[in-house]
Amino acid sequence: MDYYQKLNLKHVINASGKMTILGVSKTSNAGIEAQEFGDKHFFEMSDLVKKSGKYVAKLIGAEDAVIVNSASAGIALSVAGVIGQGSQYHVYHPYSTRFKARNIIIPKGQNVDYGAPEEEMITLGGGNVVEAGYANMCSPEHLEMMIDEDTAAIFYVKSHHAVQKSMLTVKQAVEIAHRHNLPLILDAAAEEDLKKYLALNVDIILFSGAKAIEGPASGLAFGKAKYIDWIRIQSSGIGRAMKIGKDNLLGLVGAIEEYVSAGPEVGTHMRKRLAPFLKKLSAIPGLTVKEAQDQAGREIYRADIKMNADASKSAIQVVKDLKNNDPAIYTREYRANEGIIEFDIRALNSKEMDLIVERLKEIMK
Repeated sequence: MDYYQKLNLKHVINASGKMTILGVSKTSNAGIEAQEFGDKHFFEMSDLVKKSGKYVAKLIGAEDAVIVNSASAGIALSVAGVIGQGSQYHVYHPYSTRFKARNIIIPKGQNVDYGAPEEEMITLGGGNVVEAGYANMCSPEHLEMMIDEDTAAIFYVKSHHAVQKSMLTVKQAVEIAHRHNLPLILDAAAEEDLKKYLALNVDIILFSGAKAIEGPASGLAFGKAKYIDWIRIQSSGIGRAMKIGKDNLLGLVGAIEEYVSAGPEVGTHMRKRLAPFLKKLSAIPGLTVKEAQDQAGREIYRADIKMNADASKSAIQVVKDLKNNDPAIYTREYRANEGIIEFDIRALNSKEMDLIVERLKEIMK
């Protein structure tokens, strides 16, 4: 059944990346098969949640893990967990004044809006946001000076949305947190390496299940067993409003199995697919085209297109025109105000890349 036609929806060509506004990613075949098994069977849900987490943790080398309904839910549940520290009273009364250590320290340049503000998810979990450093920098000293007796955790955001320059590293943040007997919560929703931050001894790591892993709508919290226990018990409190269904839970298990085995598209393969696209784009008058690596350092390569001074339209106009047709073409438009548009090819096939080239030719006439 064609739901584009049934619901009168536009087709979408996704040159933006694994973005929530477009449905994130295409679910892997293994994820779909596992999801279908979940759809058609019943489980003791508490047992399923616990044992699926243990299974995934073993696959990736973590002490423990828990599958939640999104990385955003993972933020709120992690914050609630580190504030309550396993207290059942806290689960039922998450905002009680009995729990005074609620400060969550985050570098100012990482308090970003990724589709919702980081600070809103932290506040939802009962945390008080304390910003460290400045909009353009945060050193280890800036972070450490904000710690006091009311600090519950350090929070770090690894994302292209966040400030990259003059920023302390994840490793430095971990060292500071542990020096003060605090956990580090890492929002790594769109990252690709499930084991990288375990090696850095991060306490709580949050991934989106639907981005790099290509699972259904879901999230994964993994790391130190004590903290994962504290997160898991939130299902009787604020986590009830964030519960994940058996189908999506098992869908993520299947997707992780495939992801651990096959991994994401490697950079060399991506660059090989990108090369003919860059060549065709370069032939369009008014554009300067180059290959560009992801700003957050991931092995992701994109087409970076700059409007020349003699271009017939601005980048902002081009972005709008690309979206207005059917199919609607979505790009990475974060730098359109600078005259730059990025095309992410991870979800594109060669036919879709050719359609983008033809549409740009029409727009730039």
